[in-house]
Amino acid sequence: MNGFALKGHVCYSKSAGELCTYADHYAVCIDGKSVGVFAALPQEYAQAEIIDCGDRLILPGLIDLHIHAPQYAYRGLGMDLELMDWLEQQAFPEEIKYQDLGYAECAYSMFAEQMKRSATTRACIFATKHRAATEILMQLMEETGLISYVGKVNMDRGAPGALCEESAGASAAETITWIKNAVEKFQRTKPILTPRFVPCCTDELMERLQKIQVTYGVPVQSHLSENHGEISLVHELRPQNGFYGEVYNDFGLFGKSRATEESVKTVMAHCVWSSEKEVELMKKNGVFVAHCPASNMNLSSGIAPIKSYLKHGLRVGLGSDVAGGQSESIFRAMTDAIQVSKLYWRLVDQGIQPVTFSEAFYMATKGGGEFFGKVGSFEEGYAFDAIVLDDACIPHPQKLTVRQRLERAAYLALDQKGVWKKYVDGMQVF
Repeated sequence: MNGFALKGHVCYSKSAGELCTYADHYAVCIDGKSVGVFAALPQEYAQAEIIDCGDRLILPGLIDLHIHAPQYAYRGLGMDLELMDWLEQQAFPEEIKYQDLGYAECAYSMFAEQMKRSATTRACIFATKHRAATEILMQLMEETGLISYVGKVNMDRGAPGALCEESAGASAAETITWIKNAVEKFQRTKPILTPRFVPCCTDELMERLQKIQVTYGVPVQSHLSENHGEISLVHELRPQNGFYGEVYNDFGLFGKSRATEESVKTVMAHCVWSSEKEVELMKKNGVFVAHCPASNMNLSSGIAPIKSYLKHGLRVGLGSDVAGGQSESIFRAMTDAIQVSKLYWRLVDQGIQPVTFSEAFYMATKGGGEFFGKVGSFEEGYAFDAIVLDDACIPHPQKLTVRQRLERAAYLALDQKGVWKKYVDGMQVF
């Protein structure tokens, strides 16, 4: 038996409505898995190493279901633009630079180091169309100790010539080579099929991608119903479809394989303007929603009705969506999710109550973690991903409960300056 116990103030979710906080408890890890949280260390684990975290907070590692690594370099810029203009003026010019592998190495090294020091333990990451640069990113992420899915982006239309792959066939061929290389090289960093979004992918490319998905069994990530202009463009390109998500579904890239009817692990970012039929299909097919509130505000996309999605039984996690979102902080994503839901309740639909702190914490941990399996909680059998937060840097005159300290840590973005220790699958990252 190989194990240890973190002793301190333990916080984790059992469900969206049940946030557990325990003062002076033990979170026990055996062979990389959580065996539970205890007030006193059980005799059967008496030989485990005890790591005394003192007065610090212990919580599951945070999950980022949607982040663009090449956009990290210009986060905080162009925030007065709407989505389609922002892509043309900010995202696309930057992503062209990743054909230069020296630039890619420099920029991705900064991104990977920040991800390592953050409170994020697992992530779904977009790269660019460039296979060699994407492999550099995967190698750097592998070295961080985090677990991630990284996608070589596919796009054969709707972007500058330097970003469009020369044909659907060329894009598919590069994707197959990349998947084979990634499977051979990396243990913690896995490939994820990444059609950028429908406006950038021809029908022929989508057909080829669904065949790749069936052959290699890789998961899928993309964007969905983020912006009115984007949705209108999708309708022009695919008038035969009733709604945006139906396009992905037609090609077997929306939670269920067209060829085999088997489940396809899929995460779609944003879903701000999803119709009732789209929501029903997401639920039926088990598609994950990556809620990215900062990006949706910055790019004037709107407010996703996330409380409604939770009540409807959709699988929902959080995404930072750097650089549409200005920060990789998932604590910031939590508090943004709460705040924008209040605006939705007040200004859009008073029948939909705001997101609670418990629900936001659940989305940041167990809700998003489900994309990776049994991840995001300290319940028995879950992967032992943990961060230890030191909130001593935030002075306060009053006596606070563990839950109050956790909430304050989130609102004051302590994940950017207060991470004391970090573990992934029971292995210490730092």
